[in-house]
Amino acid sequence: MRHLLEIDDLSAGEIDEIMKRAAQPQLPKVLDGLGVALVFEKPSARTRNSMELAVVQLGGHPVYIQGNEVGLDTRETVEDVTHTLGCYHAVLAARVFEHDMVERMAAVGRLPVVNLLSDAAHPMQGLADLLTLRDEFGDLAGRSIAYIGDANNVARSLALACGAAGMAVRLACPPGYGFGEVDSDRLRAAGVEVVETDRPLEAAADCDAVYTDVWTSMGQEDESDDRRRAFEGFTVDQTVMEAAADHAVFLHCLPAHRGEEVAAEVIDGDRSRVWPQAENRMHSARGLLSWLVEQA
Repeated sequence: MRHLLEIDDLSAGEIDEIMKRAAQPQLPKVLDGLGVALVFEKPSARTRNSMELAVVQLGGHPVYIQGNEVGLDTRETVEDVTHTLGCYHAVLAARVFEHDMVERMAAVGRLPVVNLLSDAAHPMQGLADLLTLRDEFGDLAGRSIAYIGDANNVARSLALACGAAGMAVRLACPPGYGFGEVDSDRLRAAGVEVVETDRPLEAAADCDAVYTDVWTSMGQEDESDDRRRAFEGFTVDQTVMEAAADHAVFLHCLPAHRGEEVAAEVIDGDRSRVWPQAENRMHSARGLLSWLVEQA
C-alpha cells in the first residue's frame, strides 16, 4: 500500500508515470463502485472541486467531510476515524492543519492516504505545478524555476517536484523566511540543491518560470502585518518578470492577493499560467488516484 504525504514519497519514475496518466483525458474507471473520503479541516475551492471531479472521472463516488463532522482527536482519535472511513472507502484524502494528522492516518495502514495540504507539505499542488510546466516546456531537465516569497509548504513541495524533474530551483525570501535546517536536509537527501538569496531579481534572472504564493498562509492571520513589512520589495511585478527569460511563465497556487505578492499586470498578463495550473489540479489528481489505487 502506498501513500502520498509529500512529493518525495514518489520516485522520479513514479512521478513521470503519474504525469503521463494525468495528460490522458480518459483513464480506466479504477474507482468504479468505490468511494473516496475527502476530509477537510481547512476549506479550499480548488482542492475540493479538483478532487471530486477526478474521483468521478475514474468512476468513483467522492464524499466530502468537514473536519467537525468527524472531530479528529475531539470526538474520536485520528486512528479510529481512519479505521471507520476504511470500512467504506478505497482512498482517504485529507486537508489538515498539522502534518502529523496525515502521518497518523497513513500509519493505520487501512487504506491509501493522500495529503491534500498540511502545514508541512502540499504535494497535490506540486504535481499540478509539474504538469503545468511540462505542458509549457516538455522535458524539464536543465530548466530553472524561481520561487519568490515565503518558504512554506507549497515552496517545499514545489522544490521537491521540480528537483525530481531535473530543474534548478532558486528561492528568494527575506531573512528568517527561508527553508529551515530540517527542510534543507530533506531537500538535499532528495537530491535537490536550492539556491537561496534575499534578492528577487537575482533569483529570477534568466529563469524559465517565476512562482509565488501568499505571504500569509491560512492559520497565520495574526502575523499578517509583520509579514507585509518583512516581504516589502518581494512583489512579483513586471520588473521581476523582465529579469526572467523572455519565454518565462508565471505561476501561483491561488488564492492571490493582487498588489501584495503579485502585481495585477503579472497574474492577469499574457505570461501568467495560473488558470491552466488550477485546471491541472484536477488532471494531476486523476493521474495520481489512477496510479495509487493500482498500488493498493
